[in-house]
Order: sequence, then structure tokens, then C-alpha cells
Amino acid sequence: MSDFMNRVIARSPGEAEFHQAVRELYETVQPVLEKHPKYKNHKILERMVEPERLISFRITWVDDQGNLQVNKGYRVQMNGAIGPFKGGLRFHPSVNQSILKFLAFEQIFKNSLTGLPMGGGKGGSDFDPKGKSDNEVMRFCQAFMSELYRHIDADTDVPAGDIGVGGREIGYLFGYYRKLKNVYHGVLTGKGQGWGGSLIRPEATGYGSVYFAQNMLQNVGDSLAGKICLVSGSGNVAQFTIEKLLHMGAKPVTASDSSGFIYDSEGINEEKLEFIKDLKNNKRGRISEYADKYSSATYTSIDSSADFNPLWSLTANCAFPSATQNEINEKDAHNLVKGGIKLVCEGANMPSTIEAINVFQSNGLLYAPGKASNAGGVAVSGLEMSQNSLRLGWTREEVDNRLKDIMKNIHDTALRTSEEYGDKGNYVMGANIAGFIKVADAMIDQGV
Repeated sequence: MSDFMNRVIARSPGEAEFHQAVRELYETVQPVLEKHPKYKNHKILERMVEPERLISFRITWVDDQGNLQVNKGYRVQMNGAIGPFKGGLRFHPSVNQSILKFLAFEQIFKNSLTGLPMGGGKGGSDFDPKGKSDNEVMRFCQAFMSELYRHIDADTDVPAGDIGVGGREIGYLFGYYRKLKNVYHGVLTGKGQGWGGSLIRPEATGYGSVYFAQNMLQNVGDSLAGKICLVSGSGNVAQFTIEKLLHMGAKPVTASDSSGFIYDSEGINEEKLEFIKDLKNNKRGRISEYADKYSSATYTSIDSSADFNPLWSLTANCAFPSATQNEINEKDAHNLVKGGIKLVCEGANMPSTIEAINVFQSNGLLYAPGKASNAGGVAVSGLEMSQNSLRLGWTREEVDNRLKDIMKNIHDTALRTSEEYGDKGNYVMGANIAGFIKVADAMIDQGV
């Protein structure tokens, strides 16, 4: 392993998040490489860790004061062996090549697990939409698309939203793509329902995460009913994770943003969730305002210099990290165990460090890695692509039922694969191996 990782690090220096994602996969697919030498002979891993195409470009736009602004834009087309590249666009100051490569690498296996014909990709910019006017966001999106349009197509690469890219941004991006190309087809997913979008798409990642957790619990004769749940984040994924937890009879008690978190001892009910949605989606306010409105809640600000997040020290039954990468470190993981957590289900991409995952597994927690448990978003994006190709739309119930089936199939596949390779219940191993084999076999079939 050290020789392989040394080569990866040498070829992509300074890309810590990408190295972390590669290491996690490499450690878990060892049994496959030993059992099936063809994957080594065809240098599948060496090929997988190199993007098929990595596009970097300059974005220039003018703010409301007439000042010229410059940002960096990217699209990482990681692997298209089983279908068009598919993965979100992220607009956030932290965006860099390493983060997008790790996200695109994870996306390969996540998309493979859905059973839909989608390759792995990711993109975005270091543009920060916070504090920007609608007109500024529109001008930036148009400048971004004026370069990206050259590299995407409904049968080549189909981006979606991610952090900082919601319905507003997808609308601006799609409108400018349509103007530039003079075509109307499903080149982006997460579109508005009146112009090609799918029902359940906004809810899909959060709903899918909860469906996966329910499947894990049902497998051991339990359910989410009555469980106290910690949820991080307050964006799209966190909002709909909380919503579906309420549908399942659970009691979500937290939400967070980059400034801190709220803890509501009485639980976040439907009325309080609507307040969060309005606060974050419309007013674009801070989560601290929740504690100002509801006396049952307390707000704790986050000390960025601390070596742990107090949100993960609260007593509860289940945890749904739904904010961002590496938000749970080893100390946080130990605190979760001490707090009585029995299940961790990832709604974000790689929110747990490798050390944290080792703590979860060594303590016997039910642990679902993001590439399996948060695949609901890209699954419904794939269903949106299908509806666009067919020029029709499915009902809410039909899409939701398809989502439930996909999440159950991902769960069952990961569980079955972990047992086949000698570690039943290790969802990390099962998801990685199942996703890897499908893509690897396609790469071998298609030649060098």
C-alpha cells in the first residue's frame, strides 16, 4: 500500500483530501485485488486515480459596484466507464483541485452503487455566494457557464448542485447554457419542476440518507422510531434529513452552520423546520436566529481552533453528519460513542476522517459511508435525466418509491458484499468493493 500511495502523493502533491479518499478505497478493496489479479494486471486503481479530464479556467465578472472580480473554475471528469460524467457543482471559498478530485473520486463509486448508468465527476469554483445579490450571483453563473458549456452535454457530462449551488444557481446556469448552445435538453439536474426538474430531487439526499439508516436498523431488528438524532448542517441535505426523520417518528434535536449549532431539547418539529427552511433558503440568515425565536433551544458558537466539535458530544442515539467533509475527527468520534450513539449515517461527502471511522467500527457502531448513504441525491438526478430523455415527468410518489428501492438495493448490495469478502456488516468495505467491481469490469471490457 505504501508504494501505491507514495506514487499517488507524488503525482498529486498537496492534495490531502484526495489522498484520504484514495487511501480509504485502497485499504478496503485489498481482498478483491488478492482474489482477482486481473484488476492489478490491468492497473485499474492506477487508472482510476487519474481523472480522464481535469479542466481549470478563469472566471471574470463584475459586481454591483462595478468592480471586476476574478475566480477560479473547475470541472473534474474523473471516470466515464459506465455512463456520462455526473456530479455536482460547488461554489465555496474552500473549493480547490484537491477537494474536487476527492469528490469526483467518491462520485465514481456512489454513482456505480445506484445501478444507474452514470460516471463520476465534480466541479465548482472558489466563488462565495454568501452576501451576494441575486444579480451578482446571476452574473457570476453566466460567466462560469460561458466556459463550462464547452465541456458538458446531456450525453457527456451532466452537472448538478452541491454546496452553494441551489435552485437559483441551477436556473441561471441552465438559462445561459440554453442561450449559448440553442438547445433545450437535460444538461443539468436539480432544475425547476416547471422546466425539466424532477419531483423529490431537492429532498433526495436527505431522504435517501434516512432511508439507508432505516434499512440498517431494520437489519438488526430496530427502527428510527423514538430515536434522538443529531444532525449537522442546515442546508438542503440537513433540512430534508430532519424532515424525513420526523416522518419516521424520530426526534432530531440539532442543526448547524459554519458559525455554530443549535440544540433543541424539545426536538425540531415541523413548524420549527419550516422556520429553518425560510431562514436559510430565503432570508439566508444564521442558525443562531433559531435560538432567538425558540426558548427550548440553545446556541453554541464554534471555536475553529478547538480540536473537537461540541455538537458531537451531546447525548443521542443516531448521528447524521450532513454539513461538509472531515467534520468528525477522532476525538469527535470518541465523544459520539460516549454519548450513546449507535448509528452514524453520512449525509455529507466524507464527513468522517479515517481515524473517526476506525473508532466507529472498533466500537461496533452501525456506520454508513457517504458514498452509500448519501447516494439518494445523485440517484434522483439520474431519474431526472431519464425523465428528460423520455420528455415526461413522474409523480412524486413514483419518484419517492424508486428512491426507496434504490437506497434499499444499495444497502443490501453493500451488506451482501461485505459478507462475501469476510467482514459482514462493514458497510465501508461492502460499498467500496461493490462500486469498484462494476466500474473496474467496465474499464477492462472497454480496453486500454
